[in-house]
Amino acid sequence: MRIALGVEYDGAAFRGFQFQTNAPSVQAALEAGLGRIADEPVRLAAAGRTDAGVHATGQVVGFDTAAERPLEAWVRGVNAVTPAGVKVRWARRVDPAFHARYSAVARRYQYVFHDDRVPSPLLAGRVTPARPLDADAMHRAAQWLLGEHDFSSFRAAGCQSLSAHRCVHRLTVSRAASFVVVDITANAFLLHMVRNVAGALADVGTGARAESWLRDALLARDRGVVGATAAPDGLYLVDVHYPDQDFPPGRPAGPLQALGGLDRF
Repeated sequence: MRIALGVEYDGAAFRGFQFQTNAPSVQAALEAGLGRIADEPVRLAAAGRTDAGVHATGQVVGFDTAAERPLEAWVRGVNAVTPAGVKVRWARRVDPAFHARYSAVARRYQYVFHDDRVPSPLLAGRVTPARPLDADAMHRAAQWLLGEHDFSSFRAAGCQSLSAHRCVHRLTVSRAASFVVVDITANAFLLHMVRNVAGALADVGTGARAESWLRDALLARDRGVVGATAAPDGLYLVDVHYPDQDFPPGRPAGPLQALGGLDRF
């Protein structure tokens, strides 16, 4: 049978989602835990292979198994034998045609800046400290990126995607207390695309760049016109959408959960 899992993890505890031979990964931790419950080797497919330091509250993975287990065993059982930095939120049986990556039609990320004048030690590794940001200016600039475009300007040099075209369905920037949240949903993302978008928006937010600059940067199709890639600390994969699947919804990025009432993000 094929099983889908909703997974949450603290990216600071791993060197990324994908398995690595010489560093801890989310995939390795989950496969080891699932293998113990299934009593057989397990191999995972994931909706998104997040980078080192990137977090998730709504990652989706899938695997095949011959083991007959109650769905709760894939949650409680796996959570009992995995590291504290990664936990399964839910489990569902799915059609054999389901694929965690290729069946997804949209992915949603949130990038969290913290522009308090005194950085909080409790948020280290979970948000990106920033100078004071104008969230309204960032939101207005972000609207230039809506729709289908060539996002070469926001693509990492090591990206192996055959096309730089992606479709951004929704992109907002909002403030909640001292947090500024970039919320972006697209059909798919290029390597470091969200972090590069977030970094560019931060330049607008600090006044270093004009709002219209983001349009010019997009049209340039040149990674060199956009500044440094934003740190992974503030990035969260919060939801993945699949047609005809009744999966539990994703939830806000980690720091926002504690504030409550922030589903609007």
